[in-house]
Amino acid sequence: MTGMTRSDLVARLSDRFAQLRQSDAEFAVKTMLDAMSDALARGHRIEIRGFGSFSINRRPPRVGRNPRSGEQVTIPEKLVPHFKPGKALREAVDVGPAAPEHDRF
Repeated sequence: MTGMTRSDLVARLSDRFAQLRQSDAEFAVKTMLDAMSDALARGHRIEIRGFGSFSINRRPPRVGRNPRSGEQVTIPEKLVPHFKPGKALREAVDVGPAAPEHDRF
């Protein structure tokens, strides 16, 4: 099983849309990911119908242990990004690759 990197996404976009140069596809992907990161950093929720939603989850402060010394350590509160897949994405993943890979995006 292989992953998809940012550069793979840029290549797929420029291959799929002939009028889009590689540099334009790169700019589009960067702009979109930056906008999503900024929105999450401001505490907004992002919903992409048929794909899923991104939100921020709060992890409360807790007491942990230093694995080396065993002493207790206070771990501060954290805000972490969370992704919840939409129904269409869950069903597409469950079914598996039905269409040739170049048709799916």
